[in-house]
Amino acid sequence: MGARSGVPVDEVLALVDAVLREAGLPRAAVRSLATLDARAAEPGIAGAAALLGVPVRGFAAEELAAVSVPHPSALPLAATGTASVAEAGALLAAAGGGTGARAGTGADAGTGTNGGTEADGGTGARAGTEADATVTVAVGAGGAAPVARARAVLLVPKRRTRRVTCALAASVPVRSHEDAPAVRLLPPSHGYIAGEPGSPPTIPTPHTTAAMDMHTHTDAHDLRHHGDAEVRDEKLIDLAVNVRTDTPPDWLRRRIADSLTGLAAYPDGRVARAAVAERHDLPANRVLLTAGAAEAFVLLARALPARRPVVVHPQFTEPEAALRDAGHEVDRVLLREEDGFRLDPAAVPEDADLVVIGNPTNPTSVLHPAASITALARPGRTLVVDEAFMDAVPGERESLAGRTDVPGLVVLRSLTKTWGLAGLRIGYVLAAPGTVAELERAQPLWPVSTPALVAAEACMSRAALAEAEHAAHRIGMERAHLLAGLAEFDEVRTVAGAEGPFVLVRIDGADAVRERLRSLGFAARRGDTFPGLDRNWLRLAVRDRATTNRFLQALDQALLMGG
Repeated sequence: MGARSGVPVDEVLALVDAVLREAGLPRAAVRSLATLDARAAEPGIAGAAALLGVPVRGFAAEELAAVSVPHPSALPLAATGTASVAEAGALLAAAGGGTGARAGTGADAGTGTNGGTEADGGTGARAGTEADATVTVAVGAGGAAPVARARAVLLVPKRRTRRVTCALAASVPVRSHEDAPAVRLLPPSHGYIAGEPGSPPTIPTPHTTAAMDMHTHTDAHDLRHHGDAEVRDEKLIDLAVNVRTDTPPDWLRRRIADSLTGLAAYPDGRVARAAVAERHDLPANRVLLTAGAAEAFVLLARALPARRPVVVHPQFTEPEAALRDAGHEVDRVLLREEDGFRLDPAAVPEDADLVVIGNPTNPTSVLHPAASITALARPGRTLVVDEAFMDAVPGERESLAGRTDVPGLVVLRSLTKTWGLAGLRIGYVLAAPGTVAELERAQPLWPVSTPALVAAEACMSRAALAEAEHAAHRIGMERAHLLAGLAEFDEVRTVAGAEGPFVLVRIDGADAVRERLRSLGFAARRGDTFPGLDRNWLRLAVRDRATTNRFLQALDQALLMGG
């Protein structure tokens, strides 16, 4: 971790924690702090390493200069001979390369001999006053032996405060179909122009309630348009649908296939319901199995009385569509880009008796703090939280599933996204027993098929939950790779702090860019069907590194085709 002389340990750790949060990783994932060898003994770096319990690795300038970095800067190049000490050091240390000496931990770090300092460029940086460094992490399965083929990937590109700079890299397995340069984020032929990125993304302070838009539906957003429509009739590489690729896994396919021998019997959901209840440490009478989360939205709209329902947008449009189809007049609270699409609980009208919000939210990928959402709870109000993508968040941070202390809380979950079961239709509701009973009375008989019930039970097992957690970490790494590539384009602005298996981007004329991408073989989700967004927005699903690299090349071409 690089820093100016005299920077306090607290400031160093604050940036480390911020970068780890961006990657969805705990402090325990850190394996070393890497920096220019001349800065290895800096007290702020050494003290942070001591508190983290990791060594400091110092690399010579020539070792760092040999590493290709995705975000080069002129100032550190002139000062140290490498275009980004942060990114080069992170990639080099994560790859296990170089001769960088371990300087011990904390105060035991050795002293540097070069004595030089440098700045990693960027707006407001002073050349020759600040040394960059890195955090390197290992995020594979705990206790597993190193894989035969692995490479370093940049999880979070360089981030900085006034006196500290940090980048985050990890060593990950290489898939057989992926090109695997040792420590290069993208191959040299990736085809887009590298430029100095601006300041790191920040979350603006939310505006007051009065600054939020809240109005009754009067516009013509196509609430029934979903990502599957983007790929239904053409063979395109799919970045429009948020279902994890290469799913369902083989073991789950076998469980579902084995259930077909019992199709003559009517479905019995008791075992699956008990499995869901145990997974969330709840009694079974607080669980309702549904034919996907979409059925749950219909049940809520039809079964629960609501005088003033409010939907927080931009978000999945099916809840509002279901409410309107059931005859409700729906108000909207529109979160704004300038606020980072973050929730201000005060924006929701006090007399709203049904409030719907997604977490993490589709399409913004914003993960709202649990405290912000529970602040919406009121006596006499039903608070519906769509957690369809929560299992794609490592550790399911900010989840309200399993909470019984929040009045009126209804949590919706889906098994579609992580397990690739969109065609099977399986999800569930977690709510108070009385609410579950009301919803259940509105369901038809046997609403969930036997294969779907078997899948639900299987996905609640300890092994399945561990697999989902591993997939969530992998998604985080692949998302960071996508975001790093998108940062190369001046025309593209991403929503900061993405936590879901997708990212939301703004491009002037995105609707035309989307059509050009289709001509190049890629499907992206249009954004103008989401209330609060317009034709200048696209949602991109996170895919594996090889697919992302090809997409970024296509995006470069699509932008050039537009002049």
